[in-house]
Amino acid sequence: MATYKDLVGTAVRNNAGNIPTAETGQVFFDSTNVDFKYQFPNLLSAWRSGNALNTGRIEFSGGGIQTSAIVFAGSAPPGRLAIAESYNGVSFTEVNDLNTARNGVGGAGASNTSALAFGGGDPADTTHTAVTESWNGSSWTEVGDLNTPRAFMGDAGNASNALAFGGFPGSAANEATESWNGTSWTSVADITTARNLGFGSGTYTSALYSGGASGGTKSETESWNGSAWTEVTDLNTGRYNGQGMGESNTAALVAGGYTGTANSANAELWNGTSWAEQNNISSARNGFAAAGTTSLAFITGGQPNAPSGVTEEWTKDAAVGAWATSANINTARYAGGNAGSVSSALIYGGLTPAPAYTNITESWDGTSWTEVNDLNTARDGIYSAGASSTTALATCGRTSNPTVTNICESWNGSSWTEVNDSNQAKALGGSTAGAPYTAALLFAGASIPLPNNTTVNTESWNGTSWTEVNNLNASRYYVGGVGTQTSALCYGGYSAPLGYVSSNELWNGSTWTEVNNFTSPASGSFGNAGANNTAALKFGGSPGPGYPSVVEDWNGASWQETTDLPNGFNAGMSVGVSTNALGISGFRAPSSSYPNPAETLEFTSPSNSIKVLTD
Repeated sequence: MATYKDLVGTAVRNNAGNIPTAETGQVFFDSTNVDFKYQFPNLLSAWRSGNALNTGRIEFSGGGIQTSAIVFAGSAPPGRLAIAESYNGVSFTEVNDLNTARNGVGGAGASNTSALAFGGGDPADTTHTAVTESWNGSSWTEVGDLNTPRAFMGDAGNASNALAFGGFPGSAANEATESWNGTSWTSVADITTARNLGFGSGTYTSALYSGGASGGTKSETESWNGSAWTEVTDLNTGRYNGQGMGESNTAALVAGGYTGTANSANAELWNGTSWAEQNNISSARNGFAAAGTTSLAFITGGQPNAPSGVTEEWTKDAAVGAWATSANINTARYAGGNAGSVSSALIYGGLTPAPAYTNITESWDGTSWTEVNDLNTARDGIYSAGASSTTALATCGRTSNPTVTNICESWNGSSWTEVNDSNQAKALGGSTAGAPYTAALLFAGASIPLPNNTTVNTESWNGTSWTEVNNLNASRYYVGGVGTQTSALCYGGYSAPLGYVSSNELWNGSTWTEVNNFTSPASGSFGNAGANNTAALKFGGSPGPGYPSVVEDWNGASWQETTDLPNGFNAGMSVGVSTNALGISGFRAPSSSYPNPAETLEFTSPSNSIKVLTD
C-alpha cells in the first residue's frame, strides 16, 4: 500500500506543537495535542478605493480588464455625454469622444484599445438608438446597427464577438438577444424573462444575465451557452442598474444596484452553480460602469444622489496578514513617540492613565521591553523619527493642557540630548517615524487651544536644524504619517469645523498632493506603519466610543481594508512597515482616566492558519 511519502514525496513530520515554518499544504503531526494538521495561507477578497473618473456620470458602460479598460457615454447635467476615458489600472485619461452622445449604452471590450459601444437612450424615451461604434485605441467608427434599437440592456463579449440582450426597445422591457460577429448583428434565442437594467457578463458563447427590472425588481439569473438561455439559481439580493463582471457563465461577479427601495452595496460571486455574498462595495450606488474578471475588476461612477466619479477596485483571494499578541510594555500609555522597527524599537513620552504626562522611555529588542533613560521633557503628541532603538528624535509635543513646546531631543542609544528646536511649537501631528533621525519630516498638528489652531506647516530636519518647507493642502491634527524626508504620506485627522476627515496627501520631497481617501470612515489617532509613500498600513483610530478595529493598507494609489485588529484602539504608538508592524498600547474607550492596555500587537503579512484534520 502506498504511503503518504510515496504519494506526496515528503514524510509526515512529527512535532511537539505547530510548525511555524511548515510549507503551505504540508501535513504534520502535532504530538502535543495528538492531531494531524496542515497550514494554509490567509486570503481576503475585498474592494479597494481607486482614482476617480475625470467626468463623474451615470448610466454609462465600458469594457476591458482592470489594468486596461475604457468607459464611455452616460449622462450628467446638463444632458447625455459622448465622453470616453481610458483606464490603465491606476488612473483615467480622457480620449476621443463617441460620435453619438447617449446613456444606457451597451458595452463590450477586451482592453483600452479595443471596445464596442451599442444602443442607448433614456428610460423615459419611447424610441432608442441602434447605433454601434467600434474603438481601435484612438478613435470611434460607426459600424453595423443593432436589429432592435434599445437601451439599458445586458451585454457580454468583446469588440469582435459580442452579445446584447434584454433592455428597453420602447417603454417596456424586451427579451431579444443579438450576437455580433465583428461586422453585423444577428438575432439569436431570446432570454427567458424579459427585463432591463440587469447584470450582464461573460462572452458571446458563455454569458450570464441576472437581476434587472420589469414590473418589479428581479433576482432571476439566466445562463447562455452560445445557442440558448437556461434559468439557473437566483441572486441572493434582487436588484437592478448595477453591473456584472466576469469571464463566463461559470464565473461572474455582480455589485451594487437598486433594490427598489434603496441603493445596494452588496457584491455576489457566481461559481457556475450558486451565488455567494462577498465583501460589500464601500459606496452603495447604481448607474455605474465596470470592467474586469472575478479575480480583478473595477467599478466607477454612478449615483447615490448625483453623478459621481468614485472608483473601487476588486481583488479576489489576495494574501493578507494577521495580528498576534506580543510582550506588554512596562508603562501603559497613549499618544507617545515611537521609532524603529519590529525587531528594534523605542517608545517615549505619552500620557499615562491619570492622565499624567510622562517622560518614560522603553526599548524593544524584538522580544521584550526594557526601561531606559527618560526624556528630558515629559510630553505627549510627539513628532518622532528613528530607524532603530539606538537612534531617535523627539520633537514638539504637549507638556500640559494647554501648553505645547517646540523642544527637540536626540537619542543616541543611551540618553536624550536637547538639540535645535523646531520653528513652530505644536503637537499631535504626523512625522516620518521610521525614517533616519538625521533626515526627518514633521507636518500638521495643532497649538493650544484645540481643535481650532490646527496647522498646515511642514518642517524638514537635516540632522542639525529644522527648515520650513511647502505646506500641506489641508490643515488638521491627529493625523497619520509614514515615510521618509523625500517620500511621505499624511492621512486622516481632525479639522474644525469639518470634524474627522478621511482625506490624504502625498509628499514627493518638495510638495504635497491630494490623493485617494480611506475606504472606512474612521480617521485620526491611528497606528501607522510604512517605509515610504507607496506602501503604508493604518489601524485603529477615532472616532469613539468603541474605537474601530479597521485596518487598511495603501499601495501608492489607493486604500483597501485588510485583517482587523483583535480589539479597536486609539492613539497607540506604532513602528514598522506595511507588511510587518507593531501596534503598542493606546486606549480602548474614552473616560476620565483613559484606561490603557499595555499590550503589544504584531502584524505579519502574508500570514497562515493551521487547520486540524478531523475524522
